[in-house]
Amino acid sequence: MEGKANITSEDSCSRKHKLKIGIVGFGIFGQFLAKTIIKQGHSLIATSRSDYSHICQSMGVAFFRKKDGASELCRDPHDFCKEHPDVILVCTTILAMESTLRSFPLHLLHSSNTLFVDVLSVKELPRNLFLQVLPEQCDILCTHPMFGPESGKAGWGGLPFVYDKIRITRAQKCNDFLSVFESEGCKMVEMTCAEHDRYAAGTQFLTHTVGRILSHMRLEPTPIDTKSYETLRHL
Repeated sequence: MEGKANITSEDSCSRKHKLKIGIVGFGIFGQFLAKTIIKQGHSLIATSRSDYSHICQSMGVAFFRKKDGASELCRDPHDFCKEHPDVILVCTTILAMESTLRSFPLHLLHSSNTLFVDVLSVKELPRNLFLQVLPEQCDILCTHPMFGPESGKAGWGGLPFVYDKIRITRAQKCNDFLSVFESEGCKMVEMTCAEHDRYAAGTQFLTHTVGRILSHMRLEPTPIDTKSYETLRHL
């Protein structure tokens, strides 16, 4: 099912409830999403294996990480859970997600109040992992923003945002989170995780394969470039 984003960012932000969102994995993609989340007036905290405390400080985000070798700006990750975020947005890599989630101190959360969201480019893996690890009281939303820092640098208008409501008992909180993307003009696409992965198996394989081949070819401009050739060079 496909939804329409026909409200302005300003109107949506003024109507929805403000959320406390905790990002787990504050790498490039986590930081990319954080900028818009903050712009919309939500409060944000973050935790990550690497030390992003100085980046977080510049953004006004509280950062939590184990003290070993970390900046004095960091606080313990257990305190991250004690902040009881409304939404925990998992922005780890595919390989790191399982170990991160299984080591997460879930017992410190008010689990009945927490919505877990992922943003991985595959969907059945996080869906199954969430269902295995999370308490039944936790809500689950699997998502895939079909864009990143490069393709979304000029705005998110018209860019696809895929989501699947796996287990939602508090619709308002889920809708408030989805409105982060809807209010930016994303093309909201609701489909099952299985359906997403069937589509992605072909499209992502082709995109990544062609991109990798072209990156090794080091294509140079010529005096007689066609539009098609220019497009390939800039992929």
